[in-house]
Amino acid sequence: MNRYTERLYNGIIRQNPTFVLMLGMCPTLAVTTSAANGVMMGISTTAVLVMSNILISAFRKIIPKNIRIPAYIVIISASVSVVQMLLMAYRPDIYSSLGVYIPLIVVNCIILGRADAYASSNGILISMFDGFGMGAGFTIGLTSIGIFRELLGNGTIFGWNFNEYFLKGQYTPAAIFVMAPGAFFVLAFLCAARKNKGCGGNCMNCSERR
Repeated sequence: MNRYTERLYNGIIRQNPTFVLMLGMCPTLAVTTSAANGVMMGISTTAVLVMSNILISAFRKIIPKNIRIPAYIVIISASVSVVQMLLMAYRPDIYSSLGVYIPLIVVNCIILGRADAYASSNGILISMFDGFGMGAGFTIGLTSIGIFRELLGNGTIFGWNFNEYFLKGQYTPAAIFVMAPGAFFVLAFLCAARKNKGCGGNCMNCSERR
């Protein structure tokens, strides 16, 4: 496995932000009432991760260490503004659906964490792959939660009536799964399923316990 593939594997599997590191829980629990919301929030966050990692890596040698956090936040804010304006211009329906959680990407700890832990000390290309890997892992996490919540809460997947076509309307959707408690239940079950497969002792939590 080369360095670039390892960065992708790290973000998607070994240090998945949602199921392993448990980062970005605010959008994870709030916007995943549907699978479509999970996908679009994940893609938006991935775009910000990639852009901010590239810029921070490019300027890493000229940003003074004592002001690095404010500098990173300015770069991340600029990246979020670009994504926000693109959504407002071309996909206002998605922007309206995600609402305040688009600008709140600025304070998503995944982005600042990767900026300080990786992009600030590595080259542009490898930092881009790191951002893409973490973003892909986050997108997979949000989409998985959104699919289960939408299916259990509405009987649909991406708006398509799964209950009607496959279960002949015999399933009665449980509204709790599209409410806040349902988000915690689904996240807990998916994390438990992920934990049973094991992380190989390479995740951050295992490292901290050593």
